[in-house]
Amino acid sequence: MNMHVSKVVAPTQEVFPTYHAEELTCGGNQARILLNGQIYSLRITRAGKLILTK
Repeated sequence: MNMHVSKVVAPTQEVFPTYHAEELTCGGNQARILLNGQIYSLRITRAGKLILTK
């Protein structure tokens, strides 16, 4: 019986900056984020979800 075995290589683990939403909102529930001259609104809902709108 001839079996082909291939080695599985895990993808390189990327490291991204991590921020606490509460720190971005300074303890409140909303923050503004500026990107390429556009202002976005980040909001923490009562259910603890994040909403990002333009």
